[in-house]
Formats: sequence, structure tokens, C-alpha cells
Amino acid sequence: MSRIGKKPVSIDGVTVSLSGNTLKVKGKLGELSRDLHPNMQVEISKEEVLVKRPDDAKQNRALHGLTRALIQNMVSGVKDGFTKTLDIVGVGYKAELKGTNLLLTIGLSHPIYFVPPASVKLEVPAPTQIKIFGIDKELVGLVAAKLRSFRPPEPYKGKGIKYSDETIVRKAGKTAGK
Repeated sequence: MSRIGKKPVSIDGVTVSLSGNTLKVKGKLGELSRDLHPNMQVEISKEEVLVKRPDDAKQNRALHGLTRALIQNMVSGVKDGFTKTLDIVGVGYKAELKGTNLLLTIGLSHPIYFVPPASVKLEVPAPTQIKIFGIDKELVGLVAAKLRSFRPPEPYKGKGIKYSDETIVRKAGKTAGK
């Protein structure tokens, strides 16, 4: 059996309901719903959710742990939310909030105006830092990856947009070869 798939998902403080293959999770921060694979059987009790698989076929083994992880992410998302932090490195590179939208000045010939999805909140505590908050882990990661893709960090000076916990492996310049 899958070690992750066997673990129950604790649902204290959260309401979980299943209708057909659609799982709905409601908590203090909002509501999420997701269509689950028809092979996976989800059992909901008062304090936990258990995921079971019909047999040991390769696809069902793979879906077992995935389904449990998706449910866990939904529960912790509506309970606490998810945050990603991006750092902007470079002279003159900055970000500022215009309403709910983000204006990035990152060394291009034009500033970039980014409109986030409705369920994601952006925050700029400093001109060189962006905080992304939301209840959907997948969407928060997608927004962070999109913002990073505008100017990924380069290996020589480290300029660009990087995750705050990311380390950039630096390369030596031209003079190091001699």
C-alpha cells in the first residue's frame, strides 16, 4: 500500500462533503472543490477522511497517494492558506502594487503589469519582495512560477526574480578561466 495514501486526513475545523466524484472542502478562508478520479473511494467520518483504492494496479497505486495529497492540500488551504515569497535582485528592479494588480520594473524596455487570479492576493512588503497568498496550493505555485518566468535569475550576477528559499548557483565570469 501507499504510505501516504494510507494516512488519514484530519479535518478538524473544516467541513468536507462528497457528491458523486466532486469533493467540496469549506473552511474559515473559503471553499474549494475538486473532481476526483472515479477509481478512488473516499470515506468521510467526523474527524478524518480516508482514501482507498480498489486494487493494486499501477495506475490505482499512483492515484492513491495523489488523491490523499490533493485532499490534504485542500484541507490545509481552507484552514491556513498557502504563501510563497519571491525576491527581486538587481539594480533598479522593483515591484509595486496598483490596487490588486502588480507593476514590475525589471530591466525590460517596458514595465510589466500583472493581473493575478481573483482568489490569489499579492502583497509587496518591500520594493524587492513579493508575497503571494491563496487557499489553492496549485494556483499559488502557478502564480509564483509565472512571476518568476518574467525574469528568471541569471547565474553570473544572480539578477532576476527568485523564490526566497532558492539558492542560485553562481558561475565564474570570463576572467576566472585564465
